[in-house]
Amino acid sequence: MLAKNITIPLASVEATNRLATALAPQLRLGDIVLLSGPIGSGKTHFARALIQTLLRVFEDVPSPSFTLVQTYQGKNFDLWHADLYRLSVPDEVIELGLLDAFDQAVTLIEWPDRLGSLQPVSALSITLCQGDEDQSRLADLSWQDDKWDARIKELANDPA
Repeated sequence: MLAKNITIPLASVEATNRLATALAPQLRLGDIVLLSGPIGSGKTHFARALIQTLLRVFEDVPSPSFTLVQTYQGKNFDLWHADLYRLSVPDEVIELGLLDAFDQAVTLIEWPDRLGSLQPVSALSITLCQGDEDQSRLADLSWQDDKWDARIKELANDPA
């Protein structure tokens, strides 16, 4: 499979929210979204906006930095939000039960490099980095699985 990618400029925090809330209804059971970028790039902010869009009832969505994984009951499927920053070896991912979530939930993973060889090729990867302005970001979306083609095309046609 060939890798595909698109870069979407995000002019503000609100634009980041709009991208996350536009992606949320496109997600299906078994989808995996990998969120990369340096500390402070907006990974947790993006995940929070996406998760809150999919919840049955609004609730606070804290960073899973210390718990490693937070789970939520969405309208149509469970959501797993993982922050793997503190993991030192990929085997710890197995202990968290994260591989099971890949099939049984929608999974958002911050610091996916910690997955090593366990990183699923079917995932959508989103790398956030600082833009030209203080609150701006660039979102680089990349994927290999064809299932993302139409969904990403729709996001690109509705720019944040």
